[in-house]
Amino acid sequence: MVDTALARNIICLFRNLLLAAAIYTIIYGSIYLYESGSILPAARLAAPPSQALSPLPGTKLTSGGSDRKVTLNPHANWFNRPESLVAAKDDYLGPRPHVDTVANLPLLVETCRGSLGGLEKMRNVFDCMTYLANSEKEYYSLPEPSLRASNQDPKKAEYVNADGHGNTLDRYGSPASALPPSEHSLGTCSGPIIPYHMYWTGPATWRVELFIKSYLYTQNLPCSRLWLWLDCDRNKQAVDDMLHRDPLFKRFLPLVERGDVVLKEWRFPSRIPLPRDVDNTDGLGYYKNPGKPNLKGETVVGDGVVRDASGQEWLVLTQKQMTFLPVAVSDAFRFVALHLHGGVYCDTDILMLRDMRPLLLPDPKTGQHSFAERWAAHAHEGDYNTAVMSLTANSSLSSYLLRGGVRMGLNFHPRVIGRMAWKDGRNQEFLMLETAAFDPIWTEFNWDREGRCTVPCLRDYGAAFKGRADSIRDEWESYDGPRLKEMDITRRLHRRRDHHHHQQQQQQRAENSETLTEREEIAAEGGLRRESEMRRRRRRRKQGMGGDVLRSLEEHHEPNSASGEISDAFSTTNQEIDELRKAGLIADYM
Repeated sequence: MVDTALARNIICLFRNLLLAAAIYTIIYGSIYLYESGSILPAARLAAPPSQALSPLPGTKLTSGGSDRKVTLNPHANWFNRPESLVAAKDDYLGPRPHVDTVANLPLLVETCRGSLGGLEKMRNVFDCMTYLANSEKEYYSLPEPSLRASNQDPKKAEYVNADGHGNTLDRYGSPASALPPSEHSLGTCSGPIIPYHMYWTGPATWRVELFIKSYLYTQNLPCSRLWLWLDCDRNKQAVDDMLHRDPLFKRFLPLVERGDVVLKEWRFPSRIPLPRDVDNTDGLGYYKNPGKPNLKGETVVGDGVVRDASGQEWLVLTQKQMTFLPVAVSDAFRFVALHLHGGVYCDTDILMLRDMRPLLLPDPKTGQHSFAERWAAHAHEGDYNTAVMSLTANSSLSSYLLRGGVRMGLNFHPRVIGRMAWKDGRNQEFLMLETAAFDPIWTEFNWDREGRCTVPCLRDYGAAFKGRADSIRDEWESYDGPRLKEMDITRRLHRRRDHHHHQQQQQQRAENSETLTEREEIAAEGGLRRESEMRRRRRRRKQGMGGDVLRSLEEHHEPNSASGEISDAFSTTNQEIDELRKAGLIADYM
């Protein structure tokens, strides 16, 4: 009797599981069929256009093995790389600040925040940005000659390669003798070279491309280095993949060769050096009886702190901690990288609009330049956002923040770390710049912006990348000056297509002429062997290096045969699109 009931229950359970699986399969299949247009998986998946290269605006594309066509919006603001809707005015910020210019960070905080308790100005983004744009003379200053960064000793710099020679020079060069960048050289910097850190995992996408372009366009390149850290804990050959197998990043390879962009392997360290002459136990105190040194001469002197034979102290992670590395690796990465190397960390999904060097140079009086930003418009003093963050390398503050995250189970969420610093009274060392300084449109949809809208008036992040055809009216809402001249995007689109068609005609005529010349040469030689060789040479000329997706960028940017002008080094070319299509990395454009 009992066995019969048990068997009946098992059969009932099995039937219910089969029914649930069938319902799930039907729902999933319906969704897949709707999205892909086919119930069969594509034989070869094509990379999304936003992750590869974009076609001409207004064209249609198919993806994978689907027959479904999508018309791309000709007015999209980034994914299709359109022409600007207005005549560009790139000099609106005036000359670049002097290489030794420093920013008064406390003044910037107070001007855009108000009082510490009242936060009267925090949500008034427009006024803060107006101050930033028009009052550089108030918050920028050029220190006395003896206090300028260019007159300090490179051997004592906090950055590992501040002078471009491994910190071996006796002094930096003078600003007057600094060499400007050229096609094959970064030039020279009359002051410390500051590293900019970014973290990435997986293949490059449009975010990486856009971030690098904004960095190149705005920063003082001889005095900056962009360190692109690739997660080698997840992919041991991440750097090699980026250098040799990434179709989007290949356009930046000449900049890697020139030294603008440095690809670096990121592996979470098991031990991290701590500053000397500092209590590295966060007030808990060192062990009274530290025990005997091990075979390496290392002694455990505190909770997670080891001192080697030379007296250097290290923060050591246990095997258990290394097993449970943080899921949000980038949260931890930024604190470790800045502690080890100094400089500034930036999330990859930001756009740089101004030269950040004055914010990053150490204050001549205190030597500090540590800051992050506020989390939206949250009022708490510990609610930090570290999308943009600067720390002095191997400092008391950087090691304190690092040890705190490790102590809390490798939890480096900015608001958790910030609350810890506030509770311990160390938030005054870690300045909190207002959201308007780095993320001015955040308050448009989070905690209510006060006052006027920004210029341009963007009410969500998507508007910066996928604008509407009539969005130009809204973007000028808060602008009081004369508008820039609007461009006829339809005419420019037609002109671009005509130019593309003209290039194809010229290429066809050149191929026809080449074929005729080959025949004449073959006839003159009178041999099949010569004909075979000529055909092989022709194929090599058409394919470059065998159709290799990873050719040097310089081969793609010869003078335009129609206009005689050099094309933009980072614009999509037809040759790039053809190569990506042959490699199976991009959909066919119809």
